[in-house]
Amino acid sequence: MAERGSLDLLGPSTRRAVSAVLAGTPPEEAGVHGDTNGAAMRITPVGIKVTPDDLPRLVDAVHEASLVTHNTSVALAGAAAVAAAVSAGLSGTGGVAAVTEVAVDAAQLGAERGHWVAGADVAARLRWATGLVAGRPAQEAAEVIYSLVGTSLATQESVPAAFAVLSAVPDDPWRACLLAASLGGDCDTIAAMAGAIGGAIHGLAAFPAHAVEVIDAQGLGLAALADSLLALRE
Repeated sequence: MAERGSLDLLGPSTRRAVSAVLAGTPPEEAGVHGDTNGAAMRITPVGIKVTPDDLPRLVDAVHEASLVTHNTSVALAGAAAVAAAVSAGLSGTGGVAAVTEVAVDAAQLGAERGHWVAGADVAARLRWATGLVAGRPAQEAAEVIYSLVGTSLATQESVPAAFAVLSAVPDDPWRACLLAASLGGDCDTIAAMAGAIGGAIHGLAAFPAHAVEVIDAQGLGLAALADSLLALRE
């Protein structure tokens, strides 16, 4: 990443863990202080690959994918919530409210993994944040999310914020992405999580063609990657 000039894309937990590994720290110990939202931001592939019918197994996969950089109770709770919501959405569990219930259960399991760190309970904040904005107009919801739920790098803020955005606009994942991106703070991460979950629930057709074309034009091959993960799931 340094050679490509993109080292600044690493979050603080990942940057710290990479430095620790390079200095000789065993990988299983490098993430003992990683409590920010990087694990939750990048966990969607695990949610695509692993079905939600066995939540402990799914959370095991989340832990395995995250432990080098985010091996803490709060980070794993947030990552488990996002992965479970994506997985449940793909399985046809239901809308935002239904997948949020699965996410809460997964967050409770995730909080039991890794090294304990002080932080608000992610599962409890998921319930609170989604209930806080349900039924509010989008702009009012955005103000509530920013001022009360929080939009920082902290897992216990940004993951509930993503679910709160979806609760505010449950039937339109593209609008949810735009609303999340307008929040301020770590809004790109919040939009990524909300978009992944909303997309899993509603499918690619719910996003406007011009938005999909912009992503495709980056040459990242994301459609083929998603198809390969779905094939592993099947």
